[in-house]
Amino acid sequence: MDAASFEAVVVAALDELPAEFARYLENVEILVQYRPLREHRRAAGIRPWQALYGLYQGVPLTDRTGDMLIAPDTITIFREPLTRDFLTRSELRAQIRRTVLHEIAHVFGISDERLDELDAY
Repeated sequence: MDAASFEAVVVAALDELPAEFARYLENVEILVQYRPLREHRRAAGIRPWQALYGLYQGVPLTDRTGDMLIAPDTITIFREPLTRDFLTRSELRAQIRRTVLHEIAHVFGISDERLDELDAY
């Protein structure tokens, strides 16, 4: 999948969000990068041989207080590991959507452990 098509799938996943959730993403920058940098892997605690499809960096809404001054949060979706690991177009589209939603869950303070408990993987 080329870069423009990949980004269109990310945008479509965001466009499908219900308005009551999407409004909380106004201060979240959504990026698509080819592959994770060393800094991304370090932030996620991921080893070089492990796949990293997406990364949320910021302060979850559940950890914020009214008087906090914070920079915009960032969600980065990584194209290369996704296109490498999901070969059919339908699998890739489904995993991009799943990755976007997974990272958005972190914005709301939902941990990987809780997502696992909810069978969101």
